[in-house]
Amino acid sequence: MTQPNVLLQVEDLQIAFGGVSALAGVSLEVRRGEIFSLIGPNGAGKTVLLNCINGLYKPDAGRIIFDGRDIGSLRPHQRARLCISRTFQKIELFSGMTVLDNIRLGRHIRMKTGLLDGAIYVGRASREEIEHREFIERRIIDLLEIEHIRDKVVGMLPYGLQKRVELARALALNPTLILLDEPMAGLNLEETEDMARFILEINEAERWRTTCILVEHDMGVVMDISNRVAVLNFGQKIADGTPPEIQADPAVIKAYLGEVEDLYATRR
Repeated sequence: MTQPNVLLQVEDLQIAFGGVSALAGVSLEVRRGEIFSLIGPNGAGKTVLLNCINGLYKPDAGRIIFDGRDIGSLRPHQRARLCISRTFQKIELFSGMTVLDNIRLGRHIRMKTGLLDGAIYVGRASREEIEHREFIERRIIDLLEIEHIRDKVVGMLPYGLQKRVELARALALNPTLILLDEPMAGLNLEETEDMARFILEINEAERWRTTCILVEHDMGVVMDISNRVAVLNFGQKIADGTPPEIQADPAVIKAYLGEVEDLYATRR
């Protein structure tokens, strides 16, 4: 049985591509209200795990329990309706559209009015549009400090600002769980500090309280903002604990650096 404070439970997840095992029996629990980070060398299976959680990949075996419900049979848009959103390792924005329009697309699943109401655009449709715009303007644009680019075409923006827009689109769903796939990748020091601050805000602020699963290679950021960390290596979970526990774990050190004796032997 899933414990009340556990929002997401992954049980013995397995998936292979062309005979290569990407996940080999991975199990983990993500508690409500925490920042849970996934780390590991390139090719360890971190993004594959996120793709399984939000439904882009269907695992060969295992279960994914979200908020007490088995979501293994649900398609990605159905999982989004359960308030699971994500960002991507490679930016997946509509480059020819404005920042505001990209964010609004992330809100569409919250729309309740139908095609006819939208065509007429009076009464309920008009009120709903105003409510959603207020949410985007006051809760997201202000938070991510992107007021000055709200009407800019996304494809003309610097990479760091596009990363913010992608986070904004994911937040438009008002998620219970957000999957963040390398949000700091390609950012400079100042942009990385800003992104870390935004993640802490959506996790800790009373009006958000969003549970976060973070995949990230910047170990400084991971150790600073995470409540707990799981380490993957060759599709297997090799460690799970608090940042200090992970930093001191011999299996983690070996996965990243190799055995000291082996390194010495190679140099002789």
